[in-house]
Amino acid sequence: MLARIWSAAVIGINAVKVGVEVDLSGGLPGVVVVGLPDAAVQESRERVKAAIKNAGFPFPMRKVVINLTPADLRKEGPIYDLPISVGILAAAEQVSSDLLGDVLFLGELSLDGSLRPVAGVLPIAAAAPSLGIRALVVPLDNAQEAAVVPGLTVYGLKDLAEVAEFLQAPQRLTPVRLDSQRELTRVQGATLDLKDVKGQAHARRALEIAAAGGHNLVFVGPPGSGKTMLARRLPSILPPLQFEEALEVTQIYSVAGLLKNKGSLISHRPFRSPHHSASGPSLVGGGSIPRPGEISLAHRGVLFLDELTEFKRDVLEFLRQPMEDGNVTISRTRQSVVFPAQFTLVASTNPCPCGYYGDMVQACTCTPRSREQYWAKLSGPLMDRIDLQVVVSRLKPEEITRHVPGEESATIRQRVQVARAIAHQRFVKDPVLQCNADMQSRHLKHWCPLDEASRTLLEGAVRKLGLSARATDRILKVARTIADLEKAEQLQPHHIAEAIQYRTLDRLA
Repeated sequence: MLARIWSAAVIGINAVKVGVEVDLSGGLPGVVVVGLPDAAVQESRERVKAAIKNAGFPFPMRKVVINLTPADLRKEGPIYDLPISVGILAAAEQVSSDLLGDVLFLGELSLDGSLRPVAGVLPIAAAAPSLGIRALVVPLDNAQEAAVVPGLTVYGLKDLAEVAEFLQAPQRLTPVRLDSQRELTRVQGATLDLKDVKGQAHARRALEIAAAGGHNLVFVGPPGSGKTMLARRLPSILPPLQFEEALEVTQIYSVAGLLKNKGSLISHRPFRSPHHSASGPSLVGGGSIPRPGEISLAHRGVLFLDELTEFKRDVLEFLRQPMEDGNVTISRTRQSVVFPAQFTLVASTNPCPCGYYGDMVQACTCTPRSREQYWAKLSGPLMDRIDLQVVVSRLKPEEITRHVPGEESATIRQRVQVARAIAHQRFVKDPVLQCNADMQSRHLKHWCPLDEASRTLLEGAVRKLGLSARATDRILKVARTIADLEKAEQLQPHHIAEAIQYRTLDRLA
């Protein structure tokens, strides 16, 4: 007898419907799996045999042929254990096959028949309605993750015997319910607050602009000046995730298998801080089975590169294309996978190898040649893509000893949300744009017109600093954000002047 079960495969963060066809026929007993299965799928034959027997069902002593369709799509991982076992039981007429037409099965089996969680359930759940699927049967540990998708019926089951009971009498089981909006607004412990930062008014202002416009930012200063402390507090002033954004971020973490300790829905903007010894593939993603890297895990959040100049130059160059396009493409022989990567880059670095170049207290011991080699790791095209370049100076003694709290993150976040709302209203007819940093040259012509005084000021800066066209566009984007923070409709010369001063490294060149 022939049975067909529906499952799915994940390519990037997109789901593809996979059919699991099981045929029982005469001949020598055995199990054959076809349809481009990888080693994990081939090994499922032994897991499925033991699970079926230990769940109390006789394994059919016949020739079992399992076909995974479409045949030209490589099937990877243990996610097909459950649909294969259900297909064998249905083909052997040990369970009812009435529900197999529009129910999708996912899950790994233990030898005792219990269901183990698998990665990538959320992208499949999100795509289920478009795939013609009305319900999902998943391991109990994956149920909350799948139930995030509104309107989808999800059954979280603990073992194969319970799956068989479900197929015989589905009305006995209650689908898993989840309030997605409540999950989105739940509090995940205390966050770092900018009120803890002493002094550094100029750097705090740059953080506010970066948050309001989604601009990339680099802090340059001596050790102990507070660069890392400032950067780690950027998420505290970013606007909260919207449901669609949270769902997209959670799908990435689901594919990466990082949802175990993060609940069902990631409700806070990600903050990723890879070590400076990280390789290129660890940043952009890769592997024989493409998986998201740090820049995709920072999607809709912050990618913090501490000690920027300690990263290898070729690794930093990997960032250029994702910073411009908002996604990263990983090409393999059989397929090309696209992961989203819309992040705010925040970096910190010392001004020289010893760390004290330009410091008013401690003298720099570096030679001009060593400083030149130090900064040579950062290419011009990369620095062009960093909108805000800020020098963070050593704190004054009175700033260190006096405990004067700074402005709270909640207050700054309110201003940031107002500025973002102004930008959102501006981009209402172009929903691809999420913030001012996403604007292209054609948008700048329309939304950043300059009066004569502003144009003269900008032309002088371009001439004196030798700015590229890309750097000039970045100045206009930052100026637009500064104007939004002031609720100003038109760009004024002081908006342009403040944006120019954030090209610190261009002035030092």
